[in-house]
Amino acid sequence: MIELVKMRRRDLRRVMEIEQVVFPEPWSHGVFASELALRRGRAYRIAREGREMVGYVGLMFVEEEAHVTTVAVAPAHQGRGIGTQIMLGAIEIAQKEGSRHVSLEVAVGNTRAQALYRRFGFAPVALRKGYYQLSGEDAYVMWAYDIDSPAYHERLEEIRSTLR
Repeated sequence: MIELVKMRRRDLRRVMEIEQVVFPEPWSHGVFASELALRRGRAYRIAREGREMVGYVGLMFVEEEAHVTTVAVAPAHQGRGIGTQIMLGAIEIAQKEGSRHVSLEVAVGNTRAQALYRRFGFAPVALRKGYYQLSGEDAYVMWAYDIDSPAYHERLEEIRSTLR
């Protein structure tokens, strides 16, 4: 199992290593540093397995919405349920922050990530044309609603049970 811990500036070297190989349009060190400098309305966590960083996630909070700003799993650790564990942690953080809904964008071609998000109840609600500037690829805007409901808590418990 992984542990989600607060992302710190000292983690950014490894975050950037993962970012560069996972995303065709990676965030810069400066973007991460500026996000970490925002004391309110953000939550950034790294996923550790033992002493090794295997992924990370970022959330932004606006009123009753949590928005997943970034989520990644290091390529060597993909396909092992780490993305599921990271998303479970992200949803739990959103719930603790009082969020009722969660949104994110995902590349239209990233069907693997979309499958993960659908497992958590996310559904596409819009298409952002040319969202990714370098490639011109479109992105789906996906939402999971009512994460504070008993039905959603049941969904999370079902997901947790598959990890045990």
